[in-house]
Amino acid sequence: MNAAADRGIGQAEAGRGWKPGHKIRLLENGEEYFPRVFEAIRAARCEVLIETFILFQDKIGNELHAAVIDAAKRGVRVELTVDGYGSPDLDKDFIAAMTDAGVTLHIFDPKPRLLGMRTNVFRRLHRKLVVIDRERVFVGGINFSHDHVADFGPAAKQDYAVEIEGPVVEDIRLFMESALSGKAAKRRRRSQRQQSIPVDSAGSVLFATRDNDRHPTDIEQHYREAIRSARREVIIANAYFFPGFRLLRELRLAARRGVRVMLILQGEPDMAMAKWAPRMLFGYLLKAGVEIHEYCERPLHGKVAVVDAKWSTVGSSNLDPLSLSFNLESNVFILDRAFSRHLHERLEVLMRKHCKQFKLEHIERSNWQAFMSFLAFHFMRHFPVFAGWVPVRAPRMETMRANAAVVAEEGASMADSGDAAENANSMMSLPVEKRRVQELQA
Repeated sequence: MNAAADRGIGQAEAGRGWKPGHKIRLLENGEEYFPRVFEAIRAARCEVLIETFILFQDKIGNELHAAVIDAAKRGVRVELTVDGYGSPDLDKDFIAAMTDAGVTLHIFDPKPRLLGMRTNVFRRLHRKLVVIDRERVFVGGINFSHDHVADFGPAAKQDYAVEIEGPVVEDIRLFMESALSGKAAKRRRRSQRQQSIPVDSAGSVLFATRDNDRHPTDIEQHYREAIRSARREVIIANAYFFPGFRLLRELRLAARRGVRVMLILQGEPDMAMAKWAPRMLFGYLLKAGVEIHEYCERPLHGKVAVVDAKWSTVGSSNLDPLSLSFNLESNVFILDRAFSRHLHERLEVLMRKHCKQFKLEHIERSNWQAFMSFLAFHFMRHFPVFAGWVPVRAPRMETMRANAAVVAEEGASMADSGDAAENANSMMSLPVEKRRVQELQA
């Protein structure tokens, strides 16, 4: 590992924490998110770093494809990382067009299918991050796929992201650079104390990640601390809700001490389990006074929360076993009254116009339902132990880029010939170099 990479890892660790002085913009759904991201990529001058769980070759994926190719041809450094499970079907021509233009493509933990089924189910790269020119960052739950835009149809997802300018951009950039460096930093003890929520300061942001090494519970801990500190109101909108026992207990305790606790969950899910599994917990929560609202207009894909209209979070982490115990996730936590009030208002509209409130009398009280709820509750209570049985390994990263040696050779020969047109045409036909490196889970 070179010295720059070493410094990046060290700074990424040391620089984490609440930082003031940010401009924060909520982006609701693909209609607001994609135009801002594509505009930023097209205006990039030096660097574009992207991580996404899903990249599909559809209307949105093709627009990203064109934007990063154009940026690379302008001389912008473009690093695009996708997950091998979430983005399994990118064809060779789609990839070659990017790498030939100078885009470096990283595929996290690619694996062949077994009997037509994807096998890399656990430890997925689920983060959604975009950093432009060290000046702005986009964080949220929105993938690069058409199903995040309303014209996709009834299955279009309801989701959220944020655009941020300020000091946290460099924290996120250094984190992404460390993930690309290919070698893990030395393991540290996990006794690092979580930073408490600071005294209210406009524009304060903290970047937190979840991994299978040094930060396995950071995101969940920030949720629990915020719920514990709530005085008036907690709103959580989460697509896949099946959290651990400790987080459930904090929700119940908050409701019992008079905090209004509202959950917005899927009522028209993209997967049946997203509706069926949480319902096994409803009795436990409703009896304590927690309100449950099911969003029924289309699938909910958001991962956001607001506490007391001043603290909020937006990111990739669901509150389910995959996100809390296996996947690589990232959230920003925001202490800003103006932003939090705006997100609060948007969630209030969602509940008022597009949700149905689920009440205790709606629970089916059959013996089977009671038995399944009992099993679900105790499964969650002991899930951290079960998760520990799944082996933690270092997934590989497959990196594809234009062959540097060939680039140098072709560039030198073409410089001698002085034929600019031939230079441009030949550079587009350079072969792709593949190398496998180890993912830094930091």
